[in-house]
Amino acid sequence: MIRQIERLRPHQITEALREASLIYLPLGTIEWHCHHLPVGLDALTAHGLCLQAAERTGGLVWPALYYGTGGDHGDFPWTVMMPDATEIEGLLTFTLRRLGDLGVKHAVLFSGHFAETQLEMIDRIAAQWNLRHDMPKVTALSVNQAPVPGLSPDHAGLFETTLLDGVAPGLSDIGRLSSDPDTMHRFDPYSPLWGIVGADPRQTPPMAGAEICNRVAAWMENQVIGTM
Repeated sequence: MIRQIERLRPHQITEALREASLIYLPLGTIEWHCHHLPVGLDALTAHGLCLQAAERTGGLVWPALYYGTGGDHGDFPWTVMMPDATEIEGLLTFTLRRLGDLGVKHAVLFSGHFAETQLEMIDRIAAQWNLRHDMPKVTALSVNQAPVPGLSPDHAGLFETTLLDGVAPGLSDIGRLSSDPDTMHRFDPYSPLWGIVGADPRQTPPMAGAEICNRVAAWMENQVIGTM
């Protein structure tokens, strides 16, 4: 069934939420991810993983929010990073209020952007909301929390490249990266891995992107079901 709420008519939303009164809110940003990845990677990955999780738990997926905060790439090309959490927090809190008005019992803030400031923001929103409101109960999760054997969370490296391949095959292009050795500081524009933090994405991943995404979606299912 269709899980993207923006594609559903009101009666379809009602029917889907009768199965499971749950909304996933995927969060990302527009941010430099070197030459081989799209700038919307964080939100694309978050949205794709939320769709996979919703197939397991029921519920619907909100359109991804392409604004994030925090991180060291704010001045890189084609990066629009909010300087603080004020506007994002206001937007998400208002959205939760409306979901509560509409009778939604559970909501998941799921971030594909995992800068420390971003993670502090979603944890704070969830904690403060749950103290003051009964519905929806809010769970804050981020992709870097999922245990993935052989891969550590990174920025535009092997982890994020492989995840994107799992949710949106064909959007990455390793061929855009030079074969030059990784000997320069990666924040130097002349580095073959300019802006990448973590494992070199030119390596062979320990497992296929689809398998990794399946593991992350299963972890999300366990986290969400445990709070419902």
